[in-house]
Amino acid sequence: MPTATLLRPATDADISRLVTLNNAAIPAVPDTPAADMAELLDVASLALVAVDPDSPADPLGFVVALESGEDWPGENYAWFEERGLDHLYVDRIVVGEGARGRGIGQLFYDAVFDAARTGGHEVVTCEVNLNPPNPGSMRFHGRLGFEERGQQLTKGGDVLVAKLAADVGSADAYEAAGRAAKRRAATSRATTTGTSRAGAPTTGTAAARAALTTAAV
Repeated sequence: MPTATLLRPATDADISRLVTLNNAAIPAVPDTPAADMAELLDVASLALVAVDPDSPADPLGFVVALESGEDWPGENYAWFEERGLDHLYVDRIVVGEGARGRGIGQLFYDAVFDAARTGGHEVVTCEVNLNPPNPGSMRFHGRLGFEERGQQLTKGGDVLVAKLAADVGSADAYEAAGRAAKRRAATSRATTTGTSRAGAPTTGTAAARAALTTAAV
């Protein structure tokens, strides 16, 4: 029987583990030392970790999101701010290697869209790497209703990202889309193949796992 997963607020006590999870996901997310992670959590309007009920102090993954209008220097966040969007920005979602395939990414986005609706925002925004490519993440976000609003060269021109946004809409519409996404993901795990980071063929399950990490800052 699958292990239940709970979400709880991130705390300062989690920072060391979050840094480990984060830096294991490079290049989908940037290298982030502990001091920078602490600063990010301080400015975040939403910072959650996923845990097993029997190990609540050991995060399996995390999500960090920022309200529009924050004084935050991230170049990806600034791109959306410059366009005057009323948005909740997903700075990053990271799921640890051993916890992938459990629907934790979907749980995080459920929480993000709930927070966006509560805050009265029009859209949820994020970015996903195009170069280096992250096609699994692009498919995952597409299933959730995200559409490309533009592209941006970041990190001094070394990384190209797609700027994505999804209308917040009604709770019922989002939940229906989430259920459909889960059904499609289950079918994909049974029938598709993909490519690992090392370039080796993977099963559909491994390909779907790559979709759970978004680019950030």
